[in-house]
Amino acid sequence: MRSPAEKAATFRALHERPGAFIIPNPWDAGTAKLLAAMGFEALATTSLGLANMLGRADSAVSRAEVIANCRAIAEATDLPVNVDLENCFAHAPAAAAEAIGLAAEAGAVGSSIEDSTGDPKAPIYDFDLAVARVRAAADLAHSLPVPFLLTARAENLLHGRNDMADTIRRLQAYEAAGADVLYAPGLRNLDEVRHVTSALKRPFNVVTGWLDPDITATQLAEAGAKRISVGGALSRLALAALVGAGRAMKEQGSFAWMREMMAFPEVRRMLGAGERPS
Repeated sequence: MRSPAEKAATFRALHERPGAFIIPNPWDAGTAKLLAAMGFEALATTSLGLANMLGRADSAVSRAEVIANCRAIAEATDLPVNVDLENCFAHAPAAAAEAIGLAAEAGAVGSSIEDSTGDPKAPIYDFDLAVARVRAAADLAHSLPVPFLLTARAENLLHGRNDMADTIRRLQAYEAAGADVLYAPGLRNLDEVRHVTSALKRPFNVVTGWLDPDITATQLAEAGAKRISVGGALSRLALAALVGAGRAMKEQGSFAWMREMMAFPEVRRMLGAGERPS
């Protein structure tokens, strides 16, 4: 079994080696084990996937639910885990930083902090407050006994603020405030990825949700991405399969979808392969 320090060292090494790596997003212990069995090297939680699992139409989750989900995923495999902490469930810098410590206690070796407020009327924190929040989170992350990677997210593009100059200004400020990884969800093409990564010195995470699905990991690496995540996309794909099968049964009385099932022995093998060594 890997120690927390070994997981942290593995996670940091992934960010330091040449090229990019894919960090998929499970939403429970079972999906974490399946992804581990496929050979992925690290995992990231998804608050959207968790909300979907809990049946939340508004995608809302609590800090306690996120931390419990993080613990379940971190304990399911021997892989390093990065936890999606949204805005860290607090506005004040010190209060937001508390979530970083809770994530580390739950077994994560990295986490994110967003500059989105959760308030549709004022969706993005003022610049100075956003930077102070990242600085407080980074200070706490870097004071932990086990090295912890902090990812700072600039959320402008997800909230109708299509201001690339301000997005880059924020990312550069978060970098200076101590963030280890930078992230700007909502980039739509390789040119935008290149534009952002060329302005930064630290590793950059690209989430695929707004990109053309034909863009490959190799192309993203060539554009400067270091880490590639998929957010809640795998959860939504699983939901699409379930809804498709449900509609076939309800509307056509058809069970043809069963031809696409994983074989039971394969499920058992992969879940077993993804378990933590004893």
